[in-house]
Amino acid sequence: MRKKNESEKLWQQVRKYLAIIFLGLIGVFCYMPVMSQNLTVSGSVGNIEGEAIPGATVVVKGTTIGTTTDADGNYMLGNVPRDAVLVFSFVGMKNQEIPVAGKINISVVMEQEVIGIEEVVAVGYGTVKKADLTGSVATIQGEELISKKSTVKITNALQGTMPGVSVTRSNGEPGTSGSVRVRGITTIGDSNPLVIVDGIPGSLDDLNPEDIESISVLKDAASASIFGSKAAAGVIVVRTRRGKPGQMELKYDVQYGWDQPTRIPENTGAVTYMKMVNELIWNDNGNTGTEFPRYSKELIEDYPSLHAENPNLYPDTDWSQYIKNFSPRQNHTVSFTAGEEKFSTRGSVSYDMVESVIDDRPYENFIARVNNDVRINKVLTAYLDIQYIYSHDQRKQSTPSPTLFNGEPTERAYWTDGRVAVYRNGENAFARLLDGGDDTRWNNEISGRLGMDIKPVEGLKLSGVFAPHFTFYKRKDHSLALPMTSWNNPTEIVGYVYGIKKTSLSEYRNDSKSFTSQFLADYTKSFDDHSLTLLAGYEYYYSFSEALSASRDQYELDDYPYLNLGPLDYRDNSGSASEYASRSYFGRVMYNYKSKYLLQANARYDGSSRFDKDYRFGLFPSVSLGWVISEEAFMKNISAISFLKLRASYGTLGNERIGNYPYQSTVAFNYALMSSGTDVSSTQTAYIPRYAIKDISWETTKTWDIGLDANFFDNKLQFVVDYYRKNTSDMLLALEIPDYIGLDNPNQNTGKMETKGWELEVRYRNSLGDLNYSISANISDSKSIMGDLGGTEFLGDQVKYKGSEFNEWYGYKSDGIYQTQEEVDNSATINNRVKPGDLRYIDISGPDGVPDGKISAEYDKTLLGGSLPRYEYGGNIRLDYKNFDFSLIFQGVGKRLSYLNVNIVQPVRGGILAVPTFIADNYWSHYNTDEQNRKAEYPRLSEVAAGSQNRNNGHQYVTSDYWLIDGSYFRLKNIILGYTFP
Repeated sequence: MRKKNESEKLWQQVRKYLAIIFLGLIGVFCYMPVMSQNLTVSGSVGNIEGEAIPGATVVVKGTTIGTTTDADGNYMLGNVPRDAVLVFSFVGMKNQEIPVAGKINISVVMEQEVIGIEEVVAVGYGTVKKADLTGSVATIQGEELISKKSTVKITNALQGTMPGVSVTRSNGEPGTSGSVRVRGITTIGDSNPLVIVDGIPGSLDDLNPEDIESISVLKDAASASIFGSKAAAGVIVVRTRRGKPGQMELKYDVQYGWDQPTRIPENTGAVTYMKMVNELIWNDNGNTGTEFPRYSKELIEDYPSLHAENPNLYPDTDWSQYIKNFSPRQNHTVSFTAGEEKFSTRGSVSYDMVESVIDDRPYENFIARVNNDVRINKVLTAYLDIQYIYSHDQRKQSTPSPTLFNGEPTERAYWTDGRVAVYRNGENAFARLLDGGDDTRWNNEISGRLGMDIKPVEGLKLSGVFAPHFTFYKRKDHSLALPMTSWNNPTEIVGYVYGIKKTSLSEYRNDSKSFTSQFLADYTKSFDDHSLTLLAGYEYYYSFSEALSASRDQYELDDYPYLNLGPLDYRDNSGSASEYASRSYFGRVMYNYKSKYLLQANARYDGSSRFDKDYRFGLFPSVSLGWVISEEAFMKNISAISFLKLRASYGTLGNERIGNYPYQSTVAFNYALMSSGTDVSSTQTAYIPRYAIKDISWETTKTWDIGLDANFFDNKLQFVVDYYRKNTSDMLLALEIPDYIGLDNPNQNTGKMETKGWELEVRYRNSLGDLNYSISANISDSKSIMGDLGGTEFLGDQVKYKGSEFNEWYGYKSDGIYQTQEEVDNSATINNRVKPGDLRYIDISGPDGVPDGKISAEYDKTLLGGSLPRYEYGGNIRLDYKNFDFSLIFQGVGKRLSYLNVNIVQPVRGGILAVPTFIADNYWSHYNTDEQNRKAEYPRLSEVAAGSQNRNNGHQYVTSDYWLIDGSYFRLKNIILGYTFP
């Protein structure tokens, strides 16, 4: 029994150990798959220049598993779960989070953190840290542009974002771009800034905001003179987004919205209109009795019931019925990024469609772009960028404008059944706009950039770039004859809109090409406390454009807009071509000592085909200095000041935008009919239209700038302030030559202009727990004064002559409205037709320089104030709380003198047009009380006092300060509330 018990105990022990071993084996087998899910990941970490980053930290997110890169930027990290996320970090660089997703080799390219003085700013042919800048440069990041995108055109998104950068729009039609000015006006001619996209001349409107990495505006000579003869109006430098190793992203963005007219002109109804027309006729005929000269008392009293019975014969038209009060728009963008160690790419496809307030007038825009980078080895890198643009603009025969609403309410554009109505002498503007045919435009652009960087030795980079650009433009202007028919007889044609009796078609083609070639050498070297950067470059640009047009008239068919369907007897055609080339050599030297004392010098030697070979080349140098005061020993104990830099610059810039052949005596060709008895033949003619001066050359702008950059409280609060002056000389003006020469006036280098201005920008960013917030605001002002223009004066409502502002208002000084005949008799007047209720003007001077009792254009017109905007400002408030974000963007103008156009303020213009509602109860009248007349803002109704439609004739609506108004405004551009899903 005892042995039996012992054997049983032994068997129990064996079974116990076997169970333990069995369970252990099960555990091992269960654990092995888990172990097999962990990986060893290796790779490299570098910067965008291709240099290794030693000491970078690589950590598995949410754990303590991590390592650092070695001296060559390489790392190896074991026990990494397949579904982990690696976090790469380094001082001064943006953190990057890369999903492992089963990969065993992950390499990344890190970017510098764009905060404060460490921000890298794009300048001409390179980049520089903001702390090392000695010129005046404003920047905006691509993320900010995307948040501001409430318009198809990027130029409009720039409004109010940067000090010294002004954007204005002429109208709100689809596809309309804003006009950009950098630090005001510098010339009478073209003041548009030069746009550089990835080092190549381009256009802001050819870009999708999703593709933009950053935009830099080079505002002074120190930053812009590297572009020489093309930089007088400022330079806008754009960097587009590129793929990076280790990135993999697919993004779809869609936006829907609509635009609404800010205000639609409102006019009085038919009854009030007829009463005011009668009063106008009474006034101009000296009759203030009870007779009704045009509209009888019975008609006015019965008109509402007559209108109800027959709205065709007795209309009461609200002209706004013919337009929509909103226009929808949409945008779709798909972008992708993919990158490995040797190759990376980023591409996007964007589609915009914007409708107009007029039906069947859409604007479509399609942009596709791909940027590719190939890192062959540490020495050789290549890149290839391709972009395609297509736009389709379905325009009408005219553009919507306030004048469309000036029709009298007793007329209508269409009968109630939709037929074109009889409207005066065919002046049916709405019918022409809505049904007068299409003016359709198509544009196709293909561009590319092929380049290669070679780094033969440390610090030296050699670059070669070739960039072609092709444009194919087509336009089809199809104008339709619009017959007007009797309201009660659809078959009775009583005339045609604007007298157009037949349909016509004109077609245009314009093909252009340009090629940019660049060779750059960039060398950077640091030794001890010194840092030196050298740049040398060569650029060649060539463009050729060829245009063709053809037309036919008197079409029998309206629905087929093709030239071969038009009569052969009414055909025409023409063609033209132009060519332009430039060659440039440029260089830059940047030096700093201990990041405390900064020096930069630029020079560009430009040659242009627009000038004679003996006057073709010009040199445009600049020099700038910077002193980082915060690096001085005596500043180290002032903890509130994080960064303080004083900078100053001086240099010259040029302007060559004066046409392609101004120095040559070009020949103009035409045809003339020659008679010989009863025979008539067509003979080609030729003539020289303009007298040419051979030695004309560049316009030159000399500019100096002094600025201060100041950051406080660990760079949370930032100030940038600048004061500048620009002097332009040798402006090309057409100076008068004797008429007996028989040629047009030639261009000569003679004009001068001076512009002064200042800018201020303030930013503050901080956080409170999970709440991150930032506030930015900017304001700027500039004023351009005309110098000697060689005796030339540009006179009109706005003038340019020595001592005036650029496009300053010019007219009479007013002194209210005459209330009595005695006031008229005892003051100077323009003519003997002036009556009580007319405007009173001030007698400023006479032939002897003193008031002479007369109001005359020769002596009494004077400068009334500038027409350009002043004190332009903008700002942004941004809040981020966990996954929520909020953005508020505003923009405005602090001061501007705007003129009330005669179409707006003259009631019953021409004796027939509409009466704005704001005038109806606010004008001087014999039927008002004296108190009402003293409070009246508008003069009496009169065509005699008004003169013609030209406000420089007559009396009432000549140019004067009476019609100048405060055009300043504050605009809340965008309010955005967003939530990001994890």
